[in-house]
Amino acid sequence: MKKIIFVFSLLVCLGFQVCAQKTSKINVEHSDFADINQEEVPDALLLRGNVRVSHEGVVFTCNKAYYFQKENYIKAFGDVQMVQGDTLYLNSKYAEYSGEVKKAFATGNVIMRSPESTLVTDTINFDRNIQEAFYNTNGTITSKENTLKSKSGRYFANEKKFRFLTAVTITNPKYTIKSNHLDYYTNSGHSYLFGPSTITSKENFIYTEKGFYDTKKNLAHFLNKSYIKYKDRRIEADSLYYDRNREYASGTNNVKITDSINKGIIKGHYAEVYRNLKKETDSIMITKRAVAITLVEKDSMYVHGKKMLITGKTGDRIIRAFTNVRFYKTDMSGKCDSIHSNQKIALTKMIGRPILWNYDNQMTGDVMHLIGNNKTEKLDSLKVLNNAFIVSKDTLGTGYNQVKGQNLYGKFADNKLHEVDVIKNTEVVYYMRNDEHELIGINKNVSSKINMTLDKNAIDTITFFDTVEGDIYPEKDLPENARKLRGFIWRGEERIKTKDDIFPAEENEMDAKIQADKKAAMPKADQPMEPRKETLDYDKDHPKPKPVENEDAAKPVVK
Repeated sequence: MKKIIFVFSLLVCLGFQVCAQKTSKINVEHSDFADINQEEVPDALLLRGNVRVSHEGVVFTCNKAYYFQKENYIKAFGDVQMVQGDTLYLNSKYAEYSGEVKKAFATGNVIMRSPESTLVTDTINFDRNIQEAFYNTNGTITSKENTLKSKSGRYFANEKKFRFLTAVTITNPKYTIKSNHLDYYTNSGHSYLFGPSTITSKENFIYTEKGFYDTKKNLAHFLNKSYIKYKDRRIEADSLYYDRNREYASGTNNVKITDSINKGIIKGHYAEVYRNLKKETDSIMITKRAVAITLVEKDSMYVHGKKMLITGKTGDRIIRAFTNVRFYKTDMSGKCDSIHSNQKIALTKMIGRPILWNYDNQMTGDVMHLIGNNKTEKLDSLKVLNNAFIVSKDTLGTGYNQVKGQNLYGKFADNKLHEVDVIKNTEVVYYMRNDEHELIGINKNVSSKINMTLDKNAIDTITFFDTVEGDIYPEKDLPENARKLRGFIWRGEERIKTKDDIFPAEENEMDAKIQADKKAAMPKADQPMEPRKETLDYDKDHPKPKPVENEDAAKPVVK
């Protein structure tokens, strides 16, 4: 029996403790004056002068307060301050607090401070149960590095995080961030951007629809339609990493770098970009199906290498491509081991087993130089150094026109090879035809120099200089094995006929996999967020509806 009574007593005591925890009363610690005035404030204790009350770890001080003991509710007036440990300080002209639901409401020059930041707004609500505060009046948040302004926001005290679902602006001495949906961690300075967002600075303009920015270390990672725009360049990729301190950026998958001044585009699946703002120079490395596209007059030149480097100032850039280099233009294509192109002097060197096709003419040699004209933006001349060899198929027969010598020098007219000089130890096999295209004979000889003019991409005239030895042979008198010069190799099956031919099979397979993975990773149901007016570069043609306001409205705690 005693045991039963003891257990019952224990349960009763525990029950009282639970009730006490749920309904603990606000404690009045101090007041210069206390009174009950049923006429002025029915059912309330009137407190005046240096009022101090507390409730479960939170302390209120003010000049005047109404304490509704039955409701466990307080209204505070004048120099109100709410302090929660050493983590949160809330000052205002007026405040209300319910000890039953542990919710506070403050208005009038509200200042909420934490060790990391300060919020200034007009009205704020604070829920101690979940340690969250929210406001729907214009607010300004300041920290050591940044100033944030927004129409509304929510603060998560445990995470030290602000969340903004309407227009918010972060101002930093180096840049300005604008977004409609942003999470900002005050202790780390980390910002998470969702939906159309912009970051503007003197150096560049950044757009993203999903991104991360470390405002203390100036490091960032961007996804979803993101790009970095400089005055002469635009960098975009599926994934962008950015280091503002070093002005370094890297892109992964579907990288596209647009050069607005030089009318060029560079593409690939991985790129690194470094800019030296003081020297106004930059460097670009791109790989994984890399291609550089340059506008030449009204045509485009496509250059591919396993790895490509672009360095130097605008107008004085060096372009280098390495390993299995291929290029294509509607009237010209070629292959070599590597390319070195100097923009300032318009000189492009093809190095390592170069081969060039200009319409139906195949040219080979140890080294090739293509020289352009920066004023006309057209090809000017061609040099083939050591073991120069030019071959084209006979227009009607099965033979090959061939010219061989130590060096070849060509001149272009309207980007077409117009005149060619071959010098030193020249040899020729040429199928001669009359105006009716009938074969007259096969000219085979050697000389010191050969000059050729081309019309409609075929040899129009051919002139031999100095010691000329050889003859024009009837077709039947020149054996097949004598119709090909030493070193002759026809490589027509290797000819690059379209811009897609510049990529080897393994890189096309890699590209197909990347595109398939991207498509598979795309969300099936998108929840779009409307862009702000400042994001006109993203979509200038669509109307801008008003941004969706925060569904929470700042209201006093209901008793």
